[in-house]
Amino acid sequence: MRIVLLGAPGSGKGTQAKILCEARGIPHISTGDMLRAAVAEGTRFGQKAKAIMDAGNLVPDDVMLGIIAERLAAPDAADGFILDGFPRTRQQAADLDELLDQLGVPLDAAILMNVDFDVLMKRLTGRRTCSKSGQLLNVYYSSQSDIDAVAERGGELLQREDDNEETIENRLNVYREQTEPVIDFYRKRGNLTNVDAAGSIDEVNARLVSALG
Repeated sequence: MRIVLLGAPGSGKGTQAKILCEARGIPHISTGDMLRAAVAEGTRFGQKAKAIMDAGNLVPDDVMLGIIAERLAAPDAADGFILDGFPRTRQQAADLDELLDQLGVPLDAAILMNVDFDVLMKRLTGRRTCSKSGQLLNVYYSSQSDIDAVAERGGELLQREDDNEETIENRLNVYREQTEPVIDFYRKRGNLTNVDAAGSIDEVNARLVSALG
C-alpha cells in the first residue's frame, strides 16, 4: 500500500499514520525525518541538501525528490509506505507522480484527512501540557477529571507560545493555499480519498481503514 497523506495541522494525520504503519508493517516517511536522516547518513542527495542548508537556503524540489527516491529504495519500503509532508505543491505532486512511475511503484491513494476549520482551531488552540507530568491535554476535549488532576498534583496547564489563535489561523490559511492545488491534482487523477477526521482516534482509524479497503 503506497499512500500520500494530506491533512491540515491538527487533523491527526501523524497519529493515524503511525497506527496504520504499525498495523501494515510499512514505514511512515515524514519529509523532515527523511531529510535529517539523509544528511546524517551522508547519502548523495543528503550531502547536496546539507551544503544547501549550511548556506542558509531552502532545499530545492529536485534534491528533495532525490532524497525521496533514495528512501523509497530502502528494503522496508518494498511493501509500501505512507508519505507525509510531501508533496506540498502541485508541481511537487506531478514530480512525485513521475518518480513513482519511473520506480514502477505507482501511488495507491492520496488520503485527505478532513476536519472543519472550527474543530482544528479548538484542537490546536486548546492544547495544554501539564507542568508536572508532561501529559498533553486539551481544554475543549479532555475530561474535567483529567484537567482537575493537574491542579491536584500541584501542576498547571501550559500553552505553547505559537498555539495562539492568530498564529494558528495563519498556519491553517497557508496550508489551504498550498494544499488546495495538490488536492485538486489527485482529485483529477481519481485517486483522492476523503476521510472524516473528526471524532476519537479509534473512530477516525476505523474510517481510514474502511476507506483503504
